[in-house]
Amino acid sequence: METFYNDDMRESISIAPSAADYLREAAKWGKFLAIVGFVVIGLMVVMALFAGAFMGAMMDGMSGATGGAGAIGSGFLVVLYLLFALLYFFPVLYLYRFSSKAQQGVNLESPQAIAEAFKNLKSLLKFMGILTIIMIAFYGLALLFMVLGMGIGSMM
Repeated sequence: METFYNDDMRESISIAPSAADYLREAAKWGKFLAIVGFVVIGLMVVMALFAGAFMGAMMDGMSGATGGAGAIGSGFLVVLYLLFALLYFFPVLYLYRFSSKAQQGVNLESPQAIAEAFKNLKSLLKFMGILTIIMIAFYGLALLFMVLGMGIGSMM
């Protein structure tokens, strides 16, 4: 058992060597996934800018008009991609912070760093839980509107 003490020796945390190895390995993979996530977020932002411009140019070329529907469609696409990038940013940030603090905590035997790592893990899981609840509610509303639409459509 590894025992980590803080500076004033009032509290300690004991972690079995196998648990420290698991935490170290989880932190490595977490950091890898977080870095890949940051790269994907960057690509999403670049895609939002270029795909919006590309779609706007295509729609303008198809309709022969300038501005109008092409600008609205491409603007919506840009905003949608940027919102998804922003939504994806927070869990990736929490994962990166968890991974960094977990590595630091295990390597330096620091209970403060381990506590900070688990704080970020809690934030990640809380964010994902709230997002899941929102998505379930959204799907429930979509199902309700679909059933209502089918009922109204069958009465006509």
